Amino acid sequence: MKKIYIPRDAAAKALGSDEVAATLADALMARGEEAQIIRNGSRGMIWLEPLIEIEENGTRLAYGPIAADQVEDLLAGKIETLGPVEDIPFFAKQNRLTFARCGLIDPLSLSDYRDHGGLVGLSRASATSAADIVAEVIASGLRGRGGAGFPTGIKWKTVSEAAGPQKYIVCNADEGDSGTFADRMIMEGDPFCLIEGMAIAGLATGATRGFVYIRSEYPDAIEVMEQAVTIARAEGVLGDDVLGSGKAFDLEIRVGAGAYVCGEETSLLNSLEGKRGVVRAKPPLPALEGFLGRPTVVNNVLSLATIPVIFEKGAAHYASFGLGRSKGTMPIQIAGNVARGGLFETAFGMPLGELVNEIAGGTATGRPVKAVQVGGPLGAYMPPSKFDTPFAYEEFDGQGGLIGHAGVVVFDDSADMVQMARFAMEFCAVESCGKCTPCRIGARRGVETIDRIAAGDATAIPLLTDLCETMKDGSLCALGGFTPYPVMSALQNFPDEFGATPANQAAE
Repeated sequence: MKKIYIPRDAAAKALGSDEVAATLADALMARGEEAQIIRNGSRGMIWLEPLIEIEENGTRLAYGPIAADQVEDLLAGKIETLGPVEDIPFFAKQNRLTFARCGLIDPLSLSDYRDHGGLVGLSRASATSAADIVAEVIASGLRGRGGAGFPTGIKWKTVSEAAGPQKYIVCNADEGDSGTFADRMIMEGDPFCLIEGMAIAGLATGATRGFVYIRSEYPDAIEVMEQAVTIARAEGVLGDDVLGSGKAFDLEIRVGAGAYVCGEETSLLNSLEGKRGVVRAKPPLPALEGFLGRPTVVNNVLSLATIPVIFEKGAAHYASFGLGRSKGTMPIQIAGNVARGGLFETAFGMPLGELVNEIAGGTATGRPVKAVQVGGPLGAYMPPSKFDTPFAYEEFDGQGGLIGHAGVVVFDDSADMVQMARFAMEFCAVESCGKCTPCRIGARRGVETIDRIAAGDATAIPLLTDLCETMKDGSLCALGGFTPYPVMSALQNFPDEFGATPANQAAE
């Protein structure tokens, strides 16, 4: 029977994939044709969504974007194919490890998941000692994909060696950064991958319970993850006897309430405990006193979803990708004013300019690129003069930037950089949990100071610089501490727009 794949991913649905699927089912019935319609995840080429894949002789041919009123023409062979999905240049240039199955399989078919390498890693880990599991993760060089870039294996080692009657694995799926959607894509397109990664983390640390904290704005991801957990539990992937190993691990889905600051691990833990989402002072670290005061691993979706491929193919294989201390691959989310927006997974090290100009195809407007913000609303604005910077942790840090969750938002030459800087301060002011003064008060003063500069008072520039230094050094968490990155990068890279001169920049 012919197989036709239509994504159920939220981005594809927003572009009409549900209507296309319904129209296709009706059209097939009217024509008396039999075909299996499979609602897969997205391949990540958002500019081609809804992307329809029709399998012929074992090859999946791509057609897109397809609207509901084009279905009859599609079935009649009047629409030209884009060719095999894997041959589309945007896709063919990727190194898909974490996202190897996303868009390829039925997200809620555990048999599909197994047929494409799923559960190989968990089977191997369940027959391995906790210490050896941790050692494998350390050897892989995997670093936290949520933004901080802390070595995942070291965090696991700390929790593994910590004393406590109960330990926990918490998955941070509160993906709130602008231009980011990789966590959502994994949860909607390959949920068992995340579940498998969390189970391996549990075996490594002695944790028997886990939680996936998903932002409330992701209803599709919540629905898919809840169904996947039910299936995994019924099939023995979760529960008291994981894959017949005699070891226990189970998890549940929790939904956030819309606070950006709950993407910070200690705020998330407070929210998970039913408390107000405010930042905790550290120490103690969550690895020692986390959820309910117990040793807790808090990892991002991408970090945990990468664990299965490390145990399927080995740490050395994973570490063979990348640049310097930035090992493996990074799912880069390309958004903003671009011709080809979507998810592009590649080994660390690709120059930023290649990502923007070649992979993303430059701006959608056709105007010159003025700036690229990498790392969400707290990321620095990188001008074209820095486009030779390799996409890697230390290399970006050396240019005053940060990778964060690898969201890349592109702006053309019509962008007002003073207003972009103001937005960063205003965002911080709105989203601050209010616990620390540099963030709570500093962001509000920052908005006022930038308004003075926008009104022509360039003498306020040294004050803005001092304020940014105070926020960077004095804030309890990254919300206040990283807000100066976009502000100062806008000022330093586009000084003319702020009316800056050597004299009024002297305090920088």
